[in-house]
Amino acid sequence: MSAGFSLIRGTTATHRTLGLITGLALAAPVWAQTADVEQDTRSDAAREALQQREGDVSQESNLEEVFTASEKQYSLLPRGRMSLYWSSDYSYYRNDTIDIAIDESSGSINRFRIENDAEHAFTTGLSVDYGLRDNLTFTASLPLMYKYDTQKDLSRAAMGDVVMGLRYQPFSVRPGGINTTLYSNFSSATGDSPYEINVNKDLSSGKGYYSISGGVSFSRIIDPVVLFGSVGYTMAFDATGLNQRRGTDVLKRVSPGDSVNFSMGLAYALSYEVSVSASYQQSYNMVSEFTFQRGNSRFKARSQDSTTSVLNTSLGLRTASNRIVNISFGFGLTEDSPDVLLGVSMPIDISGLKPGA
Repeated sequence: MSAGFSLIRGTTATHRTLGLITGLALAAPVWAQTADVEQDTRSDAAREALQQREGDVSQESNLEEVFTASEKQYSLLPRGRMSLYWSSDYSYYRNDTIDIAIDESSGSINRFRIENDAEHAFTTGLSVDYGLRDNLTFTASLPLMYKYDTQKDLSRAAMGDVVMGLRYQPFSVRPGGINTTLYSNFSSATGDSPYEINVNKDLSSGKGYYSISGGVSFSRIIDPVVLFGSVGYTMAFDATGLNQRRGTDVLKRVSPGDSVNFSMGLAYALSYEVSVSASYQQSYNMVSEFTFQRGNSRFKARSQDSTTSVLNTSLGLRTASNRIVNISFGFGLTEDSPDVLLGVSMPIDISGLKPGA
């Protein structure tokens, strides 16, 4: 996309500018009879009309806005500025497991069955960003979740885990350069814990433990594409004081494993109204340890490490001058990943949140 294309496809202010220039050209034979000083005035007016004004759309600002909307976690707000986003996501997970019980003394199989587990999860929530400084942004999100388990025929609607975080840009943004953002997040355990519910009657809405994460993300504009990527680490805290019945045993403690993740992708502005983006995300989850009590004795069980990998694509549609609606689709590439991911997100325009309102 050339700069000329952006000028024509820009805002209505640009169209009014082109109309002004056209009117000047058509009226030239009449105005040619006036004084030279009036000709200079008209020339100055035409040059001023062609100059980009504050609020007009440029190629670079359009790309920045597309990137901000499709990968919001990499954007920062000016000091004192607040933004509110609404998002809704759907995920589908299906898994086939073998449930087998073997008698330790005789070696005979007491139970053998194949369980088909499928779970639908709907999540909607609000996230707010506030600029503490021009290069430091505070963010918080409040999710609400609805789950339905087809095998158990159970459903549950509850609040999820509240997340708060900070994003910081140590270096000023340079046109054509690589923009670096440091981020950190604190994830609470406000949702229903999977280690405290009745596993036969209830469904969880949270992960059941606190965690903190941090990392660094990068982005670069290469007209008309924005390249981005990130790498991060998540530290999970133990869940203690548990008393959950699991068959004949009681779960007393969970030590979730830490995880390492990275992502990469690109966003492309097809026009002022339409944009597309694609990204790849992968996370390596370390071994978790579970402490059970059986009678008066305790024993530990360890899970295997796992890898989740997801491929995402999104379509951005500009429905208003200050609103881009993003529709995303993704699918898991490993057994530990959700099979299907769908999502929609958009900013909420509240005039009271704008500076000077």
